Amino acid sequence: MPAKHDRGGRCQVSTPFPPSLPADADIARLSIDTLRFLAVDAVQAARSGHPGMPMGAASMAYVLWKRHMKHSPAHPDWFDRDRFVLSAGHGSMLLYGMLHLTGYAMPMEEIEHFRQWGSITPGHPENFLAEGVETTTGPLGQGFANAVGMAMAEKHLAARFNEPGFEIVDHFTYGICSDGDLMEGVSHEAASLAGHLGLGKLIFLYDDNGISIDGGTELSFTENVPQRFEAYGWHVDRITDGNDLETIDQTLRRARAETDRPSLIAVRTVIGYGSPNKAGSASSHGSPLGEEEVVLAKRCLGWPEDKKFFVPDEVYAHMRDASLKAGHAAYAAWDERLSAYRNRYPGQAKIFDAWRSGSPEEGWAKRVKIPVAGTVQATRAASGKALNELAPSVPFLIGGSADLTPSNNTAVKDREDFQKTSPMGGYLRFGVREHAMASACNGIALHGAVRPYCATFLIFSDYMRPAVRLSALMKTPVLYIFTHDSIGLGEDGPTHQPIEHIMSLRAMPNLTVIRPADAAETAEAWKLAVDRKDGPIALILTRQGLPVLEGTGEGLRRGAYVVFACEGTPDIVLIGTGSEVQHAVAAATTLRKTGVAVQVVSMPSWELFEEQPAAYREEVLPRAVRKRLAVEAGIGTGWERYVGLEGAVIGMTGFGASAPGSITMQKFGFTAENVLARAQALLAE
Repeated sequence: MPAKHDRGGRCQVSTPFPPSLPADADIARLSIDTLRFLAVDAVQAARSGHPGMPMGAASMAYVLWKRHMKHSPAHPDWFDRDRFVLSAGHGSMLLYGMLHLTGYAMPMEEIEHFRQWGSITPGHPENFLAEGVETTTGPLGQGFANAVGMAMAEKHLAARFNEPGFEIVDHFTYGICSDGDLMEGVSHEAASLAGHLGLGKLIFLYDDNGISIDGGTELSFTENVPQRFEAYGWHVDRITDGNDLETIDQTLRRARAETDRPSLIAVRTVIGYGSPNKAGSASSHGSPLGEEEVVLAKRCLGWPEDKKFFVPDEVYAHMRDASLKAGHAAYAAWDERLSAYRNRYPGQAKIFDAWRSGSPEEGWAKRVKIPVAGTVQATRAASGKALNELAPSVPFLIGGSADLTPSNNTAVKDREDFQKTSPMGGYLRFGVREHAMASACNGIALHGAVRPYCATFLIFSDYMRPAVRLSALMKTPVLYIFTHDSIGLGEDGPTHQPIEHIMSLRAMPNLTVIRPADAAETAEAWKLAVDRKDGPIALILTRQGLPVLEGTGEGLRRGAYVVFACEGTPDIVLIGTGSEVQHAVAAATTLRKTGVAVQVVSMPSWELFEEQPAAYREEVLPRAVRKRLAVEAGIGTGWERYVGLEGAVIGMTGFGASAPGSITMQKFGFTAENVLARAQALLAE
């Protein structure tokens, strides 16, 4: 029989166990210990990682995956599978071990190469590497909020497409979260939103082990977590023994039956369970146990001491064969139900397929009207207009704002709010929760069949940056709408005037940043955003009105293009983005009258421009022209890339000031007159 343990999970047996498994080993316990020691051996081999969480949480993971989750290793992208999110991403070996045991494309070689170059088992889960990994987690709290977004998507799609007897969208979102996840502010925001929305198919197991990196959580985390979640409107349950399989099973059944509220199950576990000297302590959190302690832990749990990465045949049979058969049967039943749905509701089925493929209705782009040159419109207003023009043809595009709907212009006419009692609604009210908003949108996008957009002021992109970064890492097609893009917003002053934010977003790989010069470029930006599905897009939009310039619009797709041309090689090239392009054009008009050959380039997107062929980039920014002047109402750092050592930049060198927007722009030099003067000075050098 396995060793006895004290309440802290420490082994109480001093005599060694035999190096073979007891003949009467319970298959559930055998499977759980297999999970534990796959994690222990992988972390030890890598000489880095987090063994403690998988050792403590293996029992609850086993019960969830074996007895409750609807999934099919043979069909990992099955649309109606249950989603599992390991928000406590540092415990990644728990997930990798489970994927291996249940039959996903996670061979033992990858387990053995945990955290190594080229493996699909990185230190924290990355959804683009391995089948069965639903989202990229590790930054604590992000997975929790991703799961909220997944549950939002499921609820919306179920309301939109299910018919009595034809439930084609009917799955749960499960997760395991840690003390650290629930300390992070984003989890507070997301939990509050989930409770408000009544996301009854969202269930989290809380690995309540009372340990953080610094030591016991009593050092900094003494709140009553269950009471907090009850206050948020969650169904809450508690389990005092994280190895009590039957209680875990029964508690999950109660949570599944709670259809009107999300559920949190606080499970008291022992971090590093089975380790004689490290169980229940911070020393097992983020470091290998050590060779001697690994042997002692295996001895404690009756595991073969001389075997590494050992999986008994009966565990494979119990975990893999059963999951493959049950998973395939569940998938086949759904596929049959979907076929019947197609016969009974062919119109609905066609729409469902279009949503899943992200295909707008035919002719959708023609609905977006290009404004007439000379008219004046804020690009935030132009964005709202374009959204409303295309929304009827792109119904899977859903989203909203962080309590700034009138300012961000993100509402869609006649579109109902997504609420607990109106899940068919496609407008999302996120409240003042920028971080959870972005993280939930990642979850919505990852779920599939819906394309999310979300909005706030550009200055508050700081509040959501970790989620935007994960959008970029995962290449999730989230559309971020950032309005009030510069000192031009005016009277709210420097607390609300973004200075470094555009350049900061440009520094993020895989994020396409677009700052349109006018309403025409804005309309084109929306069309591109619907077309483009290979990563997130950030639209940077003005509060103040801008004139629609001649010749703008379609060139936006190439990132930069000539809006004011000259014959032959230019003497100088002026480069502008957003609200500053108008001043570059005005200055160029005057320069031309003095005999200067000048070319003006609108550069709404560095990223799109860098995708263009070298010949095109040479045409727009000829290498022979060394006199270049860039103008943008943000920090100038970074523009050296395009103006070179002999060029110049008109940008911000400090924070803004509170005054009407036209005054701040004038005082800080964002005028046609200043662009002209700086260009003339550059030409004179």
